[in-house]
Amino acid sequence: MASEDGNEGLMDASGLEQKKLLICGNEGDGEVNEEVTQTDVEGQTLKESVSNGGESDDGKEMVELKIIWNKNKYDLKMPIDGTGANLKERIHSLTGLPPAMQKVMYKGLLPEDKTLRDIKLTNGAKIMVVGSTINDVLAVNTPKEVIQQEVKAEETKKEPICRQKQHRKVLDKGKPDDIMPSIKGGKERLPTVPLSGMYNKSGGKVRLTFKLEQDQLWIGTKERTEKVPMGSIKNVVNEPIEGHEDYHMMAFQLGPTEASYYWVYWVPTQYVDAIKDTVLGKWQYF
Repeated sequence: MASEDGNEGLMDASGLEQKKLLICGNEGDGEVNEEVTQTDVEGQTLKESVSNGGESDDGKEMVELKIIWNKNKYDLKMPIDGTGANLKERIHSLTGLPPAMQKVMYKGLLPEDKTLRDIKLTNGAKIMVVGSTINDVLAVNTPKEVIQQEVKAEETKKEPICRQKQHRKVLDKGKPDDIMPSIKGGKERLPTVPLSGMYNKSGGKVRLTFKLEQDQLWIGTKERTEKVPMGSIKNVVNEPIEGHEDYHMMAFQLGPTEASYYWVYWVPTQYVDAIKDTVLGKWQYF
């Protein structure tokens, strides 16, 4: 049915109204109108045309991505030779979330300086975006930056963590036989499989699974699996194990004090930075 202003409202098979919004650039200014599809949590579909600005995408090799943020899904097409920083700008156009407040993940934190081709993104790849508005961030009672500074100051007053009695009883068991191999001095993105073969504070086996779609860290033992929202983890600390510097001991702060640390031993060193970036996010300023 046509409305008074000439726009048409179309009804899909389920009776839900679909609306199309067109944002047009000035003729000849190089802006491109790109149609994207947003699906909210109730299954209702909106189609929007977003102006990307800059050079035209005509003639460029494109890749189709699925952007997931705040329980909404967006279909986005962009040049495969665009960088991670370019992708953040387009996500900003879709969601209104500033690039500095985005944590963009595809098999770990997505690097801004590499192209989508370098990252080996393919058609249909799911890109997880985590981020809150500035108002949500300011509403947090205890800023993470303050907690991290306090923890760091406290650590400097103590002996090396791995020499403390509470940790020696686990480390003295030696390196687990089924621990994942390490690369001393290496840095790699998180593997697609869980990190396994490590010990927890009680000396039991533990594995870490990073569920990026749910923004959760799953800490699994033989007895149970704890599903911890990454946003609730206030800090991550780590230290090389003396005599085995290609492995680290690492703790996730799940509450306001040191008593809430969950310790994991024999973490391969090449994954330490990726774990911290994924859990805390480089965009975290508060």
